Amino acid sequence: MERVVERNMSDAAAQPFLLPGGGHGVVLIHGFTGTCAHMRLLGDQLHAAGFTVRGINLPGHGTRLEDMARYTWKDWLQAAKLAVAEMQEQCQHVSVAGLSMGGVLTLLIAEQMEITAAVPISAPMGVQNRLLPFARLGSLVMKTTYWQRDRERERLLDQRYDYGYAGFPTKSGADLLHLMRLARRNLYAVTCPLLAVQSRKDETITADSAEVIVNGVSSQRRGVMYLEDVPHVCTISREHAHIAQAMIELFRKAETEKTA
Repeated sequence: MERVVERNMSDAAAQPFLLPGGGHGVVLIHGFTGTCAHMRLLGDQLHAAGFTVRGINLPGHGTRLEDMARYTWKDWLQAAKLAVAEMQEQCQHVSVAGLSMGGVLTLLIAEQMEITAAVPISAPMGVQNRLLPFARLGSLVMKTTYWQRDRERERLLDQRYDYGYAGFPTKSGADLLHLMRLARRNLYAVTCPLLAVQSRKDETITADSAEVIVNGVSSQRRGVMYLEDVPHVCTISREHAHIAQAMIELFRKAETEKTA
């Protein structure tokens, strides 16, 4: 099979961004091997609605695939929490949204910090890849795991923003699994308003992931937004505007309820 072709990570679309706006800040977190480019369409729409928006690149991402091996789940969680803490210094309200592993980090932030609202998007509570649980052992014989090219996926995604690595250090798969277990174990600690977004055609995560999240959290305002016929990286699919609008509605309601 044909491998994914890695793109130039120095391109402007893959760079972290800060879009100054009003007093409600939103931190956007990309997924495993991805970049903040996967969150840029959402960021632009949130900014147009009056939010202050920041998109980050997690440690080891957005540079070279080899750099990813230098970091672990601790570094990714710490970087995400730091971005939220910095936004809290600037804005009265701070909400968080993340894609895939970024959605898992969003849940962990909601469990460990006080935020206004949370939107985990395509956040795995389980994965369809049966080999991932053996990533640590597999890394002894295969240092790097490469993604296989999917032309149908490419057709369904906005290629202006599809910046991510062509694979991952195999051992890093164990870090992703650890984050998933941590988040799932403590879902009850999430009390802020929450919307879980998932495509019914997601080829990466288990079909019940969104339901596991909403059934596990303690939030009074919680719900699932299901998408149809779009891939895992739905944030740059044709559904991106619908996702952004649902986020805007949740954040505004959460802001009103918090100040009431």
